[in-house]
Amino acid sequence: MSTKDFIEKDYYKVLGVPKDATEAEIKKAYRKLAREYHPDANKGDVKAEERFKEISEANDVLADPKRRKEYDEARALFGNGGFRPGAGGRGGGPAGFNFDLGDLFGGAQGGGAGAPGAGGFGGGLGDVFGGIFNRGGAGPGTRTQPRRGKDIESEVTLSFTEAVDGATVPLRMSSSAACKACSGTGDKNGTPRVCPTCVGTGQVTRGGGGGFSLTDPCADCKGRGLIAETPCDVCKGSGRATSSRTMQVRIPAGVSDGQRIRLRGKGAPGERGGPNGDLYVVVNVDKHPVFGRKGDNLTVTVPVSFTEAALGGEIKVPTLGGPPVTLKLPAGTPNGRTMRARGRGATRKDGTRGDLLVTIEVSVPRDLSDKAREALEAYREATAGEDPRAELFQAAKGA
Repeated sequence: MSTKDFIEKDYYKVLGVPKDATEAEIKKAYRKLAREYHPDANKGDVKAEERFKEISEANDVLADPKRRKEYDEARALFGNGGFRPGAGGRGGGPAGFNFDLGDLFGGAQGGGAGAPGAGGFGGGLGDVFGGIFNRGGAGPGTRTQPRRGKDIESEVTLSFTEAVDGATVPLRMSSSAACKACSGTGDKNGTPRVCPTCVGTGQVTRGGGGGFSLTDPCADCKGRGLIAETPCDVCKGSGRATSSRTMQVRIPAGVSDGQRIRLRGKGAPGERGGPNGDLYVVVNVDKHPVFGRKGDNLTVTVPVSFTEAALGGEIKVPTLGGPPVTLKLPAGTPNGRTMRARGRGATRKDGTRGDLLVTIEVSVPRDLSDKAREALEAYREATAGEDPRAELFQAAKGA
């Protein structure tokens, strides 16, 4: 499908829908017409087959919101009759201005209105609308295109504290970069030629369904757009060589184990002025002997004595990288209860901190002095009438 066809064909008329039709209305109209003109239902009918192709082509454009927007904009700019060809392929524009559609869409291949120096559009309107169809396809006279650098993935191991507070770490990476021996040209003499197959774009176009075309990397130049007459001894004509570098990478505070961080533009360098790729860093976090992590909160288990749990009191709790905090333990605190020390957790993205979740663990002494044993014996006698399991058995019977 040419750009000229794209502008001149009325896809709304082909499907029989108004220009403000909804996606549902377009889909309904397409299905109805596709059933009516499908080749399987009209075997040997050439006109029905052509009509089916028109319907499919129209649906390919109008059913895609992005392509539909491009189509509407192109039609609004050029499709209202002012630029339609007259006799002999030429048309009359405003004030009787004549031009050739071949010049309009052919770009700078002739000496028409689109040619440089003619006061026209420079590269031709084919450059403006070429992406609507070929998505990077090439035509005669196309220049070599910039290529984005590849993405790189690396790993880094942080201590528990570094992950919570953030850290700047060195990363040594190997990636593809322009070959220094040939300055990235791939040619020993630095004079590669433009690939005749893809005309320097690194891509070739083949016909696709619905009148559109599909683009693939050029097999002859391996997507570079250039072919080395005398291949470089170092890069073997690829123009790329392995490069090692060390860079300082800032890991933000609050990262978790296994998290993948994207650093834009820190990947492999691009070619022919193309942008760099991205760097993806997978973070591994070492375990801490005392603290754990639950989202933005840190966790810690604190042992307390039986008397502290039973009678209550104040206990000191360690924090990560800071002074201890004092928590008030209520009398009768059960084993496993979790208390909260606000603002003592991991750093969040907005700079605030989560909390420290303190789990109480009642410590049972293994060795007792005679005096301690006598005191516990006295306590057992004093509470002999109490059965802590009575409610358990009662609930079990009622279940």
